Amino acid sequence: MAHPLNGADWATLSRVLREAGGQVPASRLLPIRAAILGRLPFTLLEKAVTAALVPPISELPPPLFVLGHWRSGTTHLVNILGQADFAYVPPVAVGMPWEMLTLGRLLRPLLERALPEGRYIDRVAVTPTSPQEDEIAIANMSAISFYHGIYLPSGFDRFVPRGLFFEGASKADVAEWTEAFVLFTRKVSWAAGRKPALVKNPVYTARAGMLRKLFPRAKFIHIHRDPFDVFLSMRNFWARLFEALALQPFDHVDIDEVVLSTYARMMTAFEEQTRGWAAPDFVEVAYADLDARPLETVAHIYEALALPGFNAVRPKMAAYLETVKSFEKNRFRGDAEAVAKVSQRWAHWIAKWGYATPSPAA
Repeated sequence: MAHPLNGADWATLSRVLREAGGQVPASRLLPIRAAILGRLPFTLLEKAVTAALVPPISELPPPLFVLGHWRSGTTHLVNILGQADFAYVPPVAVGMPWEMLTLGRLLRPLLERALPEGRYIDRVAVTPTSPQEDEIAIANMSAISFYHGIYLPSGFDRFVPRGLFFEGASKADVAEWTEAFVLFTRKVSWAAGRKPALVKNPVYTARAGMLRKLFPRAKFIHIHRDPFDVFLSMRNFWARLFEALALQPFDHVDIDEVVLSTYARMMTAFEEQTRGWAAPDFVEVAYADLDARPLETVAHIYEALALPGFNAVRPKMAAYLETVKSFEKNRFRGDAEAVAKVSQRWAHWIAKWGYATPSPAA
């Protein structure tokens, strides 16, 4: 399996390697560097194509953002919404953000055949038409991404806070990230025929205010899930990503503490930045409702955000839901220590959304 950094540019790779420190086996870096150099003519070509053909973000429809902490149901929701007439991030664009309009199109059949059957972190299928998060793509375009802390754990304490909360980032760093994010979003929207971009990335849950300034006409959906389920699933999330993607040892990372502190910091930022937000620009739903009554929940979203066309797309959404109704979610059971940690550290959100404290597993 090719490493995601195969899609990076030389400047991003050089910077994150320098900042991470530690050693990376030459055998792991050689194919990454070869891929970057091999793509370079198309990278330069696409910059010219983008400058000539892709309109500025102000001339494209405003995006629809799906926000929510990881493992809160954002993927399920965006897969349903992806049946409508939105521009979503395809797998090819994630792997080749710099060349998605040129080399990516030429190699699309080959790349699609090489797609894994499921995501790194669970059994959710990955197909050529599966809407994807944009974070891996942005990590290939900018040094400001938490994924660099997964790829290069020697720099975990620097990369993750900076990639999630801009902690320690300079004004130039934030400007670099913003430029990469806007460029990628422009390309996704234009490539799909100037449709509004459907953007799903848990990282942006802590950047809602910034997104609203960048896209004043954007609409936002927030989905939340039982924090106890989120905590247990996040343990699996980090462990699976490290095992699949780390180019250095990662045994020094305290995964439980990362999960607990990140959730609290992210949800606090989200609460502060979205205070007073309401329909028709913002709506909040529970994963339990989406899971039990998906079409009714999506209908509520469409109504709250004044989105057109639900009745027309409802049959397509229903057909998609039929294809995943037998999907078995990962099952997690928390012990007394896990329940106690979550109860103490995330008490505010447990109470806010009315979740019950579960009995710990024996």
